[in-house]
Amino acid sequence: MADQRLWAPWRLQYIQAAKPDECIFCSKPAAAADEETHIVRRGERCFAMLNTFPYNNGHLMIAPYRHVPSIEELDEPELLELMSLAQGSLAALRGAYRPEGFNMGINQGKVAGAGVEDHIHLHVVPRWAADTNYMPVVAATRVLPQALDDSWSTLVKAWQTIDPAGE
Repeated sequence: MADQRLWAPWRLQYIQAAKPDECIFCSKPAAAADEETHIVRRGERCFAMLNTFPYNNGHLMIAPYRHVPSIEELDEPELLELMSLAQGSLAALRGAYRPEGFNMGINQGKVAGAGVEDHIHLHVVPRWAADTNYMPVVAATRVLPQALDDSWSTLVKAWQTIDPAGE
């Protein structure tokens, strides 16, 4: 059998990149450059953005604008909007990609796997029966058929079809 390799060049960028001093969930929405920062939806208290290093195409993260480390610290309007954006994200992802299911979760605290442990955020990951989710485990590789900028355009359009007024 020939030597087979799977390449994930984007992963090296993530590994070698200097970790920002500022919180990405604070700095990205403050930049007011949604296409550049891959923010697909803004609410009054929370927003949804693409994960720069996704598990699958369309992998979203939903976070409050307010910098808090725990879901317990969200006030009721923030918690409601976080879940409303999750609900809208499912609809937008269904319209854009037709996934067969979703993984949704909050990793609260470093030991629970939080990459950004001091700003709570909810992951929404679309899934398909034939997706390549096993690849990160056996080959340290992710297979993504769509570029991140293209995913942003696709999801912004999908949000517009489910909520044309942007409310």
